[in-house]
Amino acid sequence: MPSNQNPLGARPARFRRQRLLIIGCGDVGQRVAKAQRGVRLLALTSSPERCAELRAQGITPLLGNLDEPRSLRRLAGLGTRVLHLAPPPAASEETPRWWLDPRTTALVQALRRRALPQALVYASTSGVYGDCGGAWVDESRPPAAHTGRAMRRVNAERTLRFAGRQGLRASILRIPGIYAPDRVGGTPRARLLRGTPVLRREDDVYTNHIHADDLARACQAALWRGSAQRVYNVADASAMHMGDYFDFAADLYGLPRPPRVSRSQAQGELPLTLLSFMGESRRLRTTRMARELRIALRYPTVAQGLQGQPVR
Repeated sequence: MPSNQNPLGARPARFRRQRLLIIGCGDVGQRVAKAQRGVRLLALTSSPERCAELRAQGITPLLGNLDEPRSLRRLAGLGTRVLHLAPPPAASEETPRWWLDPRTTALVQALRRRALPQALVYASTSGVYGDCGGAWVDESRPPAAHTGRAMRRVNAERTLRFAGRQGLRASILRIPGIYAPDRVGGTPRARLLRGTPVLRREDDVYTNHIHADDLARACQAALWRGSAQRVYNVADASAMHMGDYFDFAADLYGLPRPPRVSRSQAQGELPLTLLSFMGESRRLRTTRMARELRIALRYPTVAQGLQGQPVR
């Protein structure tokens, strides 16, 4: 019935339900979607070819492109909760304003056109911390990104923090390497088959990981329980040296262990993108994730994850 608060009467049921809008609905986004119950699912896609695939999963596709801000206008007011998984665009230092993430800016501007969503979760990267010399790192450590890729993530985080001052409850997940045996490129097997070298032990760096299923659960928890303007490190408990990780995977797959090289040799043999990962060493503390998001990882170590041995 009509009332003073709502003179047109109760809203249709489809508008009373929570609506989750997924931006960047790839592997992790689809894992999050599968876990939802009683929530209407929507996903932004720039590819008309993906519409049938998304509909088959119970997700309503919305055609739009983060690189074309005018195409995002219809997003305003659609999602009561938003999961932002889209990466910044690739850019070289010759690109004007290469340190900015225009995609996140365009998304926030579109959402501002109507009432802001109740919550937004952004998938950032642990790369924003830069090289920490192998130290343990919690969320209080200030960003010190030194690659263009990580700098654009820092810019995206700042954009969302600024939007938070205007009422957007944003949670930021800082994520390391994502893996899963059922994820495309989700294991080191292809790299091992190529024989790509790793650093010798005295030059090696610490690396962190998270199973795609556990990341999806963290995204879901942050959407419903994340604190406003809060940063969460999301990682398992492995904190292995990179070389040890590849050695373990090689033994698991019955493949030769990768050759070990010095850092100076690596700089002459490996591409810059790979070298950037070999130039940063840190171990992520995840106390805040466990305490506030109440996440008990199904795969607490990368060894359990690669072998498919979840904690029951």
